[in-house]
Amino acid sequence: MTVATTPTQLKPSWSFIVVLIAIHTGALFALLPSNFSWTAVGLALFLHWVTGGLGITLGWHRMLTHRSFKTPKWLEYFLAFCGSLACEGGVIWWVGLHRNHHLHSDTERDQHNSNKGFWWSHIGWMMYETPAASEVEKLTKDLSSDPFYRFLDNYFFPIQIAFGLLLFALGSWPFVVWGIFVRLVFVYHCTWFVNSATHQFGYRTYACEDRSTNCWWVALLTYGEGWHNNHHAFPQSARHGLQWWEIDTTWMLVRFLKFIGLAQKVRLADPKNLVANDNV
Repeated sequence: MTVATTPTQLKPSWSFIVVLIAIHTGALFALLPSNFSWTAVGLALFLHWVTGGLGITLGWHRMLTHRSFKTPKWLEYFLAFCGSLACEGGVIWWVGLHRNHHLHSDTERDQHNSNKGFWWSHIGWMMYETPAASEVEKLTKDLSSDPFYRFLDNYFFPIQIAFGLLLFALGSWPFVVWGIFVRLVFVYHCTWFVNSATHQFGYRTYACEDRSTNCWWVALLTYGEGWHNNHHAFPQSARHGLQWWEIDTTWMLVRFLKFIGLAQKVRLADPKNLVANDNV
């Protein structure tokens, strides 16, 4: 019999709590007129796509976690680096926890089990040292053996600091406030909505053994990740938006990469058999 784990039984993750408060506080400095410029706003939006779209959605999620397609090693490393700039933890840690989520979705062993409520699945689970972290090593042997991924996993935070210094040199504090703090907050919550909103709101096309849903507004914010029920039905598919109205800009990018010869072994869902195949 599985014993339910409650927050009172878990040890708080003070490092995450402190960093989270600091980043959200830093974003508030965008309210100061001296820190506003349209160039800085444009930079934040561009970096949201680079780090959240190319990095997290395309790179860390569809390419590394689910191996939905393959790219030349230089492009794989570039996309992984973009994901590290999202500062969502180390790449090995992130991939391992996401693989664990798919193995135990919406059960007690799922770190952001949506049955515990919206707040828990959105952000609450990260405020504690999750037992699921013990599963990361055995779930990521394909990454942990690579020195480059170990480097990104160990030094993602110093990389972010170095990136902030670069932005300061290019555009002073407005670039730092918008390009680091505002952008990180935006990327964070967009990513977290996939854990929370797409297990609470929307419609279900497939009868998965979890609470995953297809949520259009999350799909818009996350470059196609909001078609989450489709994704849970076909985890290895590079395409998440399976209906004509389910816009999936990340899938469009995968198709473009394949067209120019930079994506191979692209895997797609077969709704008739509820399996993934290797044909486009």
